[in-house]
Amino acid sequence: MTVRRQSPLPVLGALVLLLLVGVLVHVKIGSYFRLSFGDILREIGRGDAGGADAVNNVVWRVRLPRTVACVTIGAMLGLVGSAFQALFRNPLAEPYVVGVSSGAAVGGVAAITLGWGTALFGLGTLALASVGGGLALLVVYALSYRRGVVDVRGLLLAGVVIGSMLSSILTLMILAAGQDANNVLRWLLGSMGSAYWSHDAVLTVCLVFGGAILVRESRRLNAFALGEDTAQRLGVDTGRLKRVILATGTVMTAACVGAVGVVGFLGLVAPHIARRLLGVDWRWSLAGSGLVGAVLLLGSDVVAQNVKAVTEMPVGAVTAILGAPSLVLLMRAKD
Repeated sequence: MTVRRQSPLPVLGALVLLLLVGVLVHVKIGSYFRLSFGDILREIGRGDAGGADAVNNVVWRVRLPRTVACVTIGAMLGLVGSAFQALFRNPLAEPYVVGVSSGAAVGGVAAITLGWGTALFGLGTLALASVGGGLALLVVYALSYRRGVVDVRGLLLAGVVIGSMLSSILTLMILAAGQDANNVLRWLLGSMGSAYWSHDAVLTVCLVFGGAILVRESRRLNAFALGEDTAQRLGVDTGRLKRVILATGTVMTAACVGAVGVVGFLGLVAPHIARRLLGVDWRWSLAGSGLVGAVLLLGSDVVAQNVKAVTEMPVGAVTAILGAPSLVLLMRAKD
């Protein structure tokens, strides 16, 4: 008797629909006043009217840039988290595991404290964060390179060591920032309020090209997740696979950190949810992780904007508060 495997397409379709609903809800619900769905659809259809109309200005100059940032950043963190969990064969791996976030954070904080954040058409923070993340990966990669081979366990250990060192440097930079320390800390915890169309353009390019590369490597990740020796016997060039996944993941993660700071737990939780819904086949769960990550960040940012506080809550704090118990529940459900 042949057992038919359930198609993942309906689940992916449902996630896409949920993402579209999340986009509309995110644009509708803001910090100050709420729009109707009719207003949103009408203003999106009109396009940017140049700021003359108040509602049009809110939709195109305030809400949509933030919504696009949530979608692109959430999707990239979900994709990279899923790819890294396959590469390291570790369910606790996440986009920040190799010290990229610490390197990007050091670069971003340097840009903020030196007043370079507005350089390069407002992309100064993002640019320096990307450079910092890339340099951190190069150091980690060099430390784990032995006899022409990069050991995955060595990558993890080097990532922990370099990440700890960079975190100490980051602490010293924050202390030296003086009056700017609060702004730096708010950015580090994930400040979606700093999203602009210029940032969104860079993030979208990173998502499209980086996501395409990761999805293209999903078959090889399936083999690698079974073990490096098994993947080699199946004809996978494991050295090339490591370089491609690490380089692509670093660029995507550094872009996210440079744009809005560190958004914790999202890249760890989204892949687990996607695998629960779609199974362990990375051809499907990788794409599902991107969709789940985008939905989760949209929802978290809605919460961050509407918590009753003096100012809105950093979205990184929301994802950490909601992500930790969610991960515990997911792990217990597997037992």
